[in-house]
Amino acid sequence: MIKKIILPLMSICVLLSVLTSTSFATKLPPQKLTVLLDWFANPDHAPLIIAKQQGFFAEQGLDVELIGPADPTDPPKLIAAGKADIGITYQPEFMEQVDAGLPLIRIGTLIDKPLNALVVLKNNGIHSLADLKGKRIGSSSSGLSGIMLRVMLSKAGLTDKDVELTNVRYNLTQALLSHKVDAVTGIMRNYEVPILESNNQKVITFFPEENGIPTYSELVFIANTNAMHDARFPKFLTAIKKAVRYIDEHPQQTWQNFAKAYPESNNKVNREAWFATMPYFAEDPASFDRREWLQFADFMKQHDLIKKIQPISRYAVIVR
Repeated sequence: MIKKIILPLMSICVLLSVLTSTSFATKLPPQKLTVLLDWFANPDHAPLIIAKQQGFFAEQGLDVELIGPADPTDPPKLIAAGKADIGITYQPEFMEQVDAGLPLIRIGTLIDKPLNALVVLKNNGIHSLADLKGKRIGSSSSGLSGIMLRVMLSKAGLTDKDVELTNVRYNLTQALLSHKVDAVTGIMRNYEVPILESNNQKVITFFPEENGIPTYSELVFIANTNAMHDARFPKFLTAIKKAVRYIDEHPQQTWQNFAKAYPESNNKVNREAWFATMPYFAEDPASFDRREWLQFADFMKQHDLIKKIQPISRYAVIVR
C-alpha cells in the first residue's frame, strides 16, 4: 500500500520539477544586441526594422537596438573598438578595412548585389556605353567609383580621356535633369532611378556587374573577430531571413508600418525606394559565396584598392 502511494508522489515531483524548469526557461530575459546602421533608418534597412516590428527578434530571444551613426564611416571603427555587437557596412570598404588590419569579420549579408549604376536620359541619344565618347559624365566621388567607371568605359573600348569627367558633388539627379552632364555614375538604382521614372523621365541604366565589374554585396553585417562565434548571431540572422520573406509577402503593409514608425521618412522618395529595394535583400543572410568574394578581392587588388588578398577565413565566418 505504501509503495502505491510513493510512486505517484515521485512521479508528481518529477513532473513539477520539469514544469518549473520549463517555466523558468521561458521567462529568461531577452539577450540585448546592438546594431549600428550605416546611416539613418531607411528602406535599405527594411528587414531589420520589420524584424523588430513583427517580433521576429523577440521570437529568437533577442532585444535588438538599432542605432543610426553620426557618420556612415563610424560602424566599422566602433565595432573594431568593441563598442557594439553588429555593424552594417559596404563590402568594398570592409575589404579595405580588413586590409588595414582592423579586427572585423563578415557574419551575414543584408543586400547581396551592388546598388550603384551609371544612368543616362533615354532621349539624349546614348544607348550603349560606347555612345559616351565625347560626353560629360558627372560623379560625386573618385576612388572605387572612379575605378569602376574606367573599367566600364574600357569594356566599351573607351578610356577616361574619351569623356569629360565632372564632379557634381551630390547633385547627381539635378545635374542630369538640367543637362549639365550627359550621364551620371554612382547613382543609386533603388533610390534615384525609381524617382526619375516616377517623374516621367525615361532612363537607361548601366549596371557595373554587367559591364566588367565583379559582383559584390552592397551591405554586409560585420562583427569584431573576437566575437565571431557569438551565439546571438545565428538567432539574429534567422530573424532577418524571416523578415525578408515577410516583406516579400506583405510589401504594402510593411511600407505602411515603416512610414508610421519613421514619419520623417514618409515621403515619395522613400516609398519608391522601399519597393525598388525589395529584390536586392539577401534571401538567406547567412549564405556566403566564397568564389564571388575572392573575385572581387582580386579586382580590388588589381586596382590597388587593397595590398593583399586575405584568406577567405579572414573575410567571413559562416554563421548557422
